[in-house]
Amino acid sequence: MTVLAALRRPARLRPGSRVAVVSPSGPVHEERLQTGLDILRGWDLDAVALPHAVDRHPSFRYLAGTDADRARDFQAAWCDPDVDAVICARGGYGAQRMVELLDWDAMRAARPKAFVGFSDATALHEAFALRLGLATLYGPMAGAFGFLKDAETQAALRAVLCEPDAEPVRVLGRATARPLVPGRARGVTVGGCLSLLAAGLGTPDGRASLRGGLLVLEDVGEEPYRIDRMLTQLGRAGLLDGLAGVALGSWEDCGPYEKVREVLLDRLGGLGVPVVEELGFGHGSPALTVPLGAAAELDADAGTLTLEEPALL
Repeated sequence: MTVLAALRRPARLRPGSRVAVVSPSGPVHEERLQTGLDILRGWDLDAVALPHAVDRHPSFRYLAGTDADRARDFQAAWCDPDVDAVICARGGYGAQRMVELLDWDAMRAARPKAFVGFSDATALHEAFALRLGLATLYGPMAGAFGFLKDAETQAALRAVLCEPDAEPVRVLGRATARPLVPGRARGVTVGGCLSLLAAGLGTPDGRASLRGGLLVLEDVGEEPYRIDRMLTQLGRAGLLDGLAGVALGSWEDCGPYEKVREVLLDRLGGLGVPVVEELGFGHGSPALTVPLGAAAELDADAGTLTLEEPALL
C-alpha cells in the first residue's frame, strides 16, 4: 500500500505580501475580524477580508453566509494571482457544506499559496492534500479569540509564515509535551481535528490510508466517550494501520484530562508506535502552527516534532 509522501510547499510570505481572510465555516464578529487584520498588517502584510467574511446565513445562524457565497469568496481568494496566502477567520462548522462548490480544476491551475486554519478547516486541509497535493498549515485563525489575545500563538504563526528559518529544520514542541508511548519515528504529518477526520470518512476527501503518517490530532468540547467512539471509528476504517507515530495536541473542554488521557492510551497505546501528548497545538492556548504534508521526525521522549525541511519555501 502507498506510503504518505511529503507534499508541495508554497512560498513564504514577504513584506507587502497580500493575505486574504475568508470565512468558510462559522460567522465571525466584525470587530474581532478587524483586530485580526490589524495584527496581520502589523507584520507588514497586506491583509484584506473577502466581501462575505462577516456574513451570517439567513436561516442557519451558525454559518457565515450561504454556502455559495462562502465558496465564492474562498475560490476568489485562492485564484487571485495577487493573493499570497489564505487564512480562515474562524472555525465552527460549514466547510464541508461548501467544499464541493469549489472549482478544484481552477484552484489547481492557480499559483500555490499558504493556507492557514484549524478545527473545521480540517476538511479543507484534507481536500488540499488529496486534490491539490499541497502542504498546508494547521494554525490559528485571524478572527479567533486565541489568536487575538495570545502573543505566543501570534508569534508561532508569524515565524512559520514570514520569518526565514535560521536553521534548516524547525523543532515544534512545548514544555507540556511528554511521551504517552515512548519512541521516535519519521513520517509525513497528516490530520487535524479528530471529529472532522471522522466526519470525512466515506466522503471524496476521506482518506483510505494514513500509512507512513505522523497523525496530528486534537479536538474541543468532546467528552471522553465521544473521543473513544471517533478513535474507534478511525481504527475500524483502517486509518490507524501503518501509522509511523501520533502527535496529540490540546483537548480543550473535553472533561478532566486524566479521563481523556485514559481513552487516548487505550485507543492509541496498542498501535506499537510512539505517541506524544500535549505537544501544544489546537484549541488550547498558546498554540503552535503545525505544517501538514511535511516530512518530520517525532521524538515522543523529547516531546518534539522536528520538521526535516522548512514548512514554506
